[in-house]
Amino acid sequence: MAGHSKWAQIKRKKSANDQKKGQIFSKLAREISLAVVQGGGVGDPDKNIKLRMAIEKAKQNRMPKENIQRAIDKALGRSDSEVSEVFYEGFGPYGVGFIIYSLTDNKNRTINEIRKTLEKYGGKLGVTGSVDYLFAKKSAVFLPKESITEEDLFKLAEKVKADDIITEDDGYIVVYPLEEMEISLQELSRLGINDCIPELFYMPLTTISLTSEQEKTIESLTEELDNLDDVQKVFNNAVSI
Repeated sequence: MAGHSKWAQIKRKKSANDQKKGQIFSKLAREISLAVVQGGGVGDPDKNIKLRMAIEKAKQNRMPKENIQRAIDKALGRSDSEVSEVFYEGFGPYGVGFIIYSLTDNKNRTINEIRKTLEKYGGKLGVTGSVDYLFAKKSAVFLPKESITEEDLFKLAEKVKADDIITEDDGYIVVYPLEEMEISLQELSRLGINDCIPELFYMPLTTISLTSEQEKTIESLTEELDNLDDVQKVFNNAVSI
């Protein structure tokens, strides 16, 4: 599916643009704290898979060790968290559907910021279920071409029961069921690949074809949403004609 390619492009752009380190570190800290809480208050990454992945992601973004530990300590011993995991659904121009994954300590602030951003582009916020059915909730990992041979790529895909493999200029995106997350980490580790972190991914089941000009508008909207402090990931079902 061509829609997967957009995910990788936006992801790489974000990593380059987020040298607003305070913003990216804040987002990563929320993710780490939530992983501790959702893991039953377990602050040991060896016993908490979600925390392990959050820490690896933080390290990739050069987040200092003390910041990582501070986020873990903040969440330890708590049965709940000030930060909530919320998925918003909405529509951009041209009928493109959006799933917006947020970690927030103020839902009113977050929903207002997302609504304003969508409306700026002629879109609108949707109700629960208005967009979700257009996507399947999956895991995905981006693997640079130099990190894996084609033979190992297909072995990995078979092990994780991959739904799709997308070839890009500089690597591959493997999309697979959420429940295979632990197996994917084990296989990547076995192959000596420890710096490619699987992430939540909404795979479009129904896509909207766009012209190159329309695509630029959707990319701009996606980046603006992605740059909101409370937004962690943005998915849409747009593809190029």
